[in-house]
Amino acid sequence: MNRISEDVIEKIRNTIDIVDVVSEYVQLKKQGRNYFGLCPFHGENSPSFSVSTEKQIYHCFGCGAGGNVFSFLMEIEGLSFLESVKLAAKRTNVELPDTLETHQTTNQSSRASKMIEAHELLKKFYHHLLVNTKEGEKPLEYLINRGITRETIDTFGIGYSPSSWDFATKFLQKRGFSLELLEHAGITIRNHEGKHFDRFRNRVMFPLWDLQGQVTAFSGRIIDSGEPKYLNSPETEIFHKGKNLYGFHLAKSHIRKKQQAILLEGFMDVISLHRAELPFSIATMGTALTDDQIRIIRRNVDHVTVCFDSDNAGIVAAYKASSLLRAAGCEVRVALMPEGHDPDDYIKKFGPEKFRTNVIGASLTLMAFKLQYFKRGRDLQDEADRISYIDEVLKEISALSKPVERDHYLRQLSDEFSISLDALKSQAYQQYKQQKKRDNVPSSRNNISTRPTMQSKMRPAYQNAERLLLAHMLRSQEVTEKVQQSLQGLFNIEEHSAIAAYLYAFYEDGHAPSVNAFISRVEEKELQRIISELSMLNINEDISQQELADYIKQVLNYPKLLKIKEKEQERRDAERKQEFVQAAQIQMEILQMKKELK
Repeated sequence: MNRISEDVIEKIRNTIDIVDVVSEYVQLKKQGRNYFGLCPFHGENSPSFSVSTEKQIYHCFGCGAGGNVFSFLMEIEGLSFLESVKLAAKRTNVELPDTLETHQTTNQSSRASKMIEAHELLKKFYHHLLVNTKEGEKPLEYLINRGITRETIDTFGIGYSPSSWDFATKFLQKRGFSLELLEHAGITIRNHEGKHFDRFRNRVMFPLWDLQGQVTAFSGRIIDSGEPKYLNSPETEIFHKGKNLYGFHLAKSHIRKKQQAILLEGFMDVISLHRAELPFSIATMGTALTDDQIRIIRRNVDHVTVCFDSDNAGIVAAYKASSLLRAAGCEVRVALMPEGHDPDDYIKKFGPEKFRTNVIGASLTLMAFKLQYFKRGRDLQDEADRISYIDEVLKEISALSKPVERDHYLRQLSDEFSISLDALKSQAYQQYKQQKKRDNVPSSRNNISTRPTMQSKMRPAYQNAERLLLAHMLRSQEVTEKVQQSLQGLFNIEEHSAIAAYLYAFYEDGHAPSVNAFISRVEEKELQRIISELSMLNINEDISQQELADYIKQVLNYPKLLKIKEKEQERRDAERKQEFVQAAQIQMEILQMKKELK
């Protein structure tokens, strides 16, 4: 594997700010000297993920994840170290050597890279056919008649696939792409005779991107009559509908700036809302909202407006999506479409301004939406249906965290059905107690990570001593040299011994103390996590000679304490066997060992 010089890596490390990088994936808020947010590597509702500007590292106090900017990019994007350095370099003015090639870590990742390259080329080819050729005149007219401007066509890379069986296949074959790769990428289809032909023919083509803005698939809309109306690429190793959100790479900066996202069902809705000056819009591409998509949304924004179609399927999907988002900690509103309309239709018929005012501006709180949702299919004039509805609504109201909210909706329910407010409050309280009882039952459901936490437990003295020694060693070469003279590698915990060995070599190579630089020298992820945790310990900048000596003594004494315990067991065994002379000799040894400890 080609390597990037340490000087270049150091330059990138000193130029980039980890807070800026992490902020693209995690919503951070400053608390004291550090920034905190919800960990992107495990599910949580209270922020335990810390990022240090001073040290240029991150650490999660919940799951133990930690490292510097390179390890963060490696873990969150699934990259090799070399790939993470290249991605970080793109965010800086640091240029990598022209001779450097990106060697993928496996044949599979190399193939994925070729698949993406094929899709990117095909996107440019389809776009050119749409806007620059006679063949593209009809589909271009179709788009313009739908209110899609040339600017929007360019922004979303919309194109046209010609009415040919193998035009795209031959186009990519001439550029060195194998038929086998094109088939696995979902670009071509092979018939029973083994012949390959284009998957998309005579369709308006909408590129589908991953979170980084790379084209990994297409959706094609038929121009003339025919089925299916929309044809999508199949799931491949580079395209997973449930792991992406349509238009996210375009909306990301707007979402963070506005601190709001609009969640839609289809990509045409996203395109329409961008035209309606609502560029913080994203879509699920018609699939049910997945855990992966929820994580993407949650780490970027708190406030989400769900705006799905007005048909029955759309309303049910809106209820499920909004409930899941709320459970993940988002503040959710639901924008209701007039019956018979989806967002794209509404904007074409009534215009962008009315959509912004009458749909998005009139969106309901999640609870207000649920009050309407639970009425569906019920005859509220019927006593049984009415009681069933009230019971279901009370369960939802009792789960609200804010007393003012609970009171507001209980009064609304009381007025609507002429029921005593006290009776409703009493029943809601019973529901609340039952829910609390259920919540207190341990459950592994929805646990995203099974990493053991590295805190919240009492540690023995020798272990705390080792941790504090390493924390000081990370900040001081002088302390490290003193520890090395006294302990060498005689730490009692294997991981601590490994970190100490890395530190000795790090300083011997002439490096100044820098957790950010040091972590890059450590390959094992578990050690990176421990280092990031130790560097976050709140310790005095200076350590006295007495304090240092006490820590070292604790570390050295632990093996002796273990030996004393072994001897005490031997003495008890001898006493049980009535070998009193031997027991007395062992006791003398124990007393001598204890004397040496002092």
